[in-house]
Amino acid sequence: MTQPEPTSLASLRQAIDAVDDQVLALLNRRAGLAAEVGRLKSEAAPESAFHVPKREREVLARLEAANGGPFPTPAVRTIFQEIMSACLSLEKPLRVAFLGPESSFSHLAARHQFGGSSQALPQSTIQAVFQAVERGRADYGVVPVEHATDGAVDSTLDAFLDSPLRICAEILLPVDQALLLRPGLDLGGVRRVYSHAQGLGQCRRWLEAHLPLADRIEAASTSEAARLAREDGEGAAVASELAAALFGLRVAETRIQDLAANATRFVVLGQASAEPTGRDRTTLLAMAQDGPGALLRLLEPLARRGLSLSHIQSHPTRKKLWEYAFFLDVEGHTEDALLAEALGELQHACASLKVLGSYPQAVTEGLR
Repeated sequence: MTQPEPTSLASLRQAIDAVDDQVLALLNRRAGLAAEVGRLKSEAAPESAFHVPKREREVLARLEAANGGPFPTPAVRTIFQEIMSACLSLEKPLRVAFLGPESSFSHLAARHQFGGSSQALPQSTIQAVFQAVERGRADYGVVPVEHATDGAVDSTLDAFLDSPLRICAEILLPVDQALLLRPGLDLGGVRRVYSHAQGLGQCRRWLEAHLPLADRIEAASTSEAARLAREDGEGAAVASELAAALFGLRVAETRIQDLAANATRFVVLGQASAEPTGRDRTTLLAMAQDGPGALLRLLEPLARRGLSLSHIQSHPTRKKLWEYAFFLDVEGHTEDALLAEALGELQHACASLKVLGSYPQAVTEGLR
């Protein structure tokens, strides 16, 4: 016999409480299954990767497609990413290094990828993030590689030149910059604006229009900028709204970046590439041979096979005057037949060629 629908506020709340109890019981059941998965993984291959981007993407895509509402579909991804993070911590707590301190955009990217149950390991420089993963102090690292407004991040490209690490995932993070002030300070009292170089560059027009006389001072990160602004009676910071809460500042203005659809691309550093998903990207580091047509010889094997090149960046090797390396992002995975053929041909067309990693292309939902 079907029970009548609850109609009073008290009965509705009781019904919600009952559902919450069921949800909690199911979460604990899921956690128990995840712990068993971790045990089987450890027995079968103790050194295998516990974080599997392909599996996470499949789970999230299936749940989003299955959602019949009224629960909002974008929230499905957010909630289940946290559930998977918490369950993954039962298999093996993940240590994730990033350019800190906490509340930096790199920290937000790390939490987006690994959830709040991972162990956050803030580092003072991008090179330190690489070293933390290389030396086993962290399981993964998260570093910015490209800004929508300012282009490639040179420090990351420098580190890749000599690092044995692989890219195992990428993250596209919407970046909304805010102006943060000490309580009681207004725009007229600001004499100095602190931020990371990219933060200052992304908000150049706004700062020129609203704080033309304030000195712009570069900081190691946007979080460090917020700390400096807190200590400076006439200072402001360009940083995230999360940094305001962490450092006791107030948000004076939001979304002050010059480009409304501002975003930063981050990559996840690990010891191995990810498995193919069918929608992947491969990053290559190539040293062209000297002589006319050197760049053409890099691109021709890809173009002839119809492989899409989504990004190419020249970068000085810093080892020899006027010597450049090329970073190339190609759609596809090294296990794909056409890309494997092209790489075999490229080995002969380059002075050297290194695959920095094959990984799932980032989900772009949520980018304005």
